[in-house]
Amino acid sequence: MELILKEDVIGLGYKNDIVNVKSGYGRNYLIPTGKAVIASPAARKVLAENLRQQAVKLAKIKAAAEEKAAALGAVKLTIETKVSATGTIYGSVNALQISDELAKLGFEVDRKIIKVADVKAVGDYTALVRLHKEVSVEIPFTVVAENAPVEAPAAEEAPAEAPAEEAAAE
Repeated sequence: MELILKEDVIGLGYKNDIVNVKSGYGRNYLIPTGKAVIASPAARKVLAENLRQQAVKLAKIKAAAEEKAAALGAVKLTIETKVSATGTIYGSVNALQISDELAKLGFEVDRKIIKVADVKAVGDYTALVRLHKEVSVEIPFTVVAENAPVEAPAAEEAPAEAPAEEAAAE
């Protein structure tokens, strides 16, 4: 069954795409929820006219997505999570946590457009953010233990410098 999508459907296609789906999926979900219409010859003509009129608007949307991708390209995230003694994460790091970290930096990114592999251990990973059907950006992120002794090396150096300061004072 050929349908014209009226909005982006994750895993299927983007707005104004003509897609082939099984008839049950189209009749029972996509058409009743208003996400698609049947791709009849009349609907195809209407789609062609709408695309012609929206070409300028789509170029502006793509340019905005490219600007956001350029800004996101310079971002490197650090995600703190609870870790067991063996280094495995309790649970996993998912798109929601990455979206929250980006929001803290001032980037509003919907978690549904973030693709992340299964992250279940401490280390370096990348997430793919699809801002537009032609624009995507990879964001590197590091998963670290929440209670890792990050400041412990600095605390060890401080006592070593303290005797030197006392000797200078005498």
